[in-house]
Amino acid sequence: MVASLIPAFFIAVGLAMDAFSVSLAGGAVLKNHILRTALAAGLLFGFFQFAMPLIGYVIGVPITDLITPYGYWIVFFLFLFVGGKMIYDAVFGDEECGIDLTGWKVLLILAVATSIDALAVGVSYALLGEEILLPSIIIGVVAFVFSAVGVFAGSKLGCVFGTKMEIIGGVILILIGCKFLLEYIL
Repeated sequence: MVASLIPAFFIAVGLAMDAFSVSLAGGAVLKNHILRTALAAGLLFGFFQFAMPLIGYVIGVPITDLITPYGYWIVFFLFLFVGGKMIYDAVFGDEECGIDLTGWKVLLILAVATSIDALAVGVSYALLGEEILLPSIIIGVVAFVFSAVGVFAGSKLGCVFGTKMEIIGGVILILIGCKFLLEYIL
């Protein structure tokens, strides 16, 4: 049981890097209401990071019989794509330092946008025939913590670490995809 939670934790950390980066950038421009914004960001980012793998799983279960022979390859390419996109966006994105996280509409849009990759993770779990509820909870809790901490850290550190954390998250997801593929091959 614990052995299966370790990959879920690393997946959660990789997925949380987008939310952490956004929260860090948002915290960099905050002068007031830091605690309230940190809790709001944590709750919204955490909720969507929790919900998206469940939705992906529900979408993925009906198609697993059709693509089971290719499941590990698909999982590998999903993680490669999501991780690669995170790295690309961090290196070549034109994000400015600072995002206004004080409005609910902005937070909601950012929470959905940063959790789209978690949808692919849910599909991956369905393809692998793995349970999704506990990993989704771990993903949501880690995203909550990273987002809340990101707002606080951003308010103290500014824009120094945002893209570096997103690159680390992308690398983690690519490595996890490689692990799945190696398990299949070996």
